[in-house]
Amino acid sequence: FSEDSLTNVGLLRSNCSGRKLYRYHYAVREFKLKEIFEMNNNFYSNRPKRSKWEIRTIEIVIIGILIAMNIALSRVGISTPIVRITFAFLPIALLGILFGPLIAGTAAAFSDLLAFVLLGGVGGFFPGFTVSAFIGGVAYGFFLHRKNIHWWRIAAVVAFNTIFVNLTLNTIWILILTGNPLGVILPIRLAQNALTAVIHFVTIWFLATNPQLKNVYQKFSTAKK
Repeated sequence: FSEDSLTNVGLLRSNCSGRKLYRYHYAVREFKLKEIFEMNNNFYSNRPKRSKWEIRTIEIVIIGILIAMNIALSRVGISTPIVRITFAFLPIALLGILFGPLIAGTAAAFSDLLAFVLLGGVGGFFPGFTVSAFIGGVAYGFFLHRKNIHWWRIAAVVAFNTIFVNLTLNTIWILILTGNPLGVILPIRLAQNALTAVIHFVTIWFLATNPQLKNVYQKFSTAKK
């Protein structure tokens, strides 16, 4: 309906009664709703679209904090007779949930490099572990970012990181560095990773499904962009 047509309808209003008067009000209401709808469409279509690669300042700050947490937690752990348990994986898992595979993988690799530069390491720097850190971070983002997080997704990423990254890649790196026989290294690593896999699953499940933390994720995650 154009404005002229509505004006003409208004002039005839005094001659309308009953059903015609109802149609007049209906026409005016439909015209206003259509106008509002078009205004909203124009507003949202004209807004500058944010690139999926664009990162806001607050997101850079969060990434930096989580990298620092990863380095700090890697130096603090619970020692048992068979394994030293740390929670350094949690910041990387959160990066994967919030920002996806690329950022989580890059942050994990950068964290490994930065930890060596700042704190040093036993036996010098070995790039294989940096590659493992990158793949582990990518896995968290691939399985958990922009997804409805179910228990089987968490189990899948924990299984991938445990079997492929820890038991396969990291065992190869240890064999290269130490020269010890596989039969000596593997049984110990199997027991260690069986225990840590359970801990990883439980802690990631809690962080990913906690209702209060979900509100935080929804506020800062790039999954909503």
